[in-house]
Amino acid sequence: MSDKKHQVTRRQFLNYTLTGVGGFMAAGLLVSPIRMAIDPVLKESSSGDLVNVGISVDEITDVPQRVDWTVEQVDGWYKSEPSRSAWVYKDENGEIVALSPICTHLGCVVSWEGSEEHPNRFYCPCHDGLYEKDGTNVPGTPPLTPLAVYEQEVRDGILFLGNPIDRKGA
Repeated sequence: MSDKKHQVTRRQFLNYTLTGVGGFMAAGLLVSPIRMAIDPVLKESSSGDLVNVGISVDEITDVPQRVDWTVEQVDGWYKSEPSRSAWVYKDENGEIVALSPICTHLGCVVSWEGSEEHPNRFYCPCHDGLYEKDGTNVPGTPPLTPLAVYEQEVRDGILFLGNPIDRKGA
């Protein structure tokens, strides 16, 4: 090997310097989009959380009653509190049943005893859809599947509801 030192030319120095500075600038510009892409993946999801709907188990009877509540929803940077509702009652075994009020036919809102011709049934006014008290659809009416059932839990005598769970057709 030679004992001669290798000198860096002016052109090589500028090339190395500009490449290094350009690399740092590119890395700086990429940090923000990469963080925006990865950040939602790393955040904990609250989609399956149960929410206090503000009704005591003692207040629930065998007659379906409508319960309304709000949930906190975050879409990106926008926070909102959409309202939800359910028909809640105790069945003949004393078990709590929480049904979605959304008709499975076209998404209209059903009501308990909403029609004089059909007492003790859930009634959808959009196309005369009928559901039994347990939420199963009445054959021969437009809905083809039963009302969804909310996941639920009782804590300290208070009812907590989660997301509606779709059921198979009757």
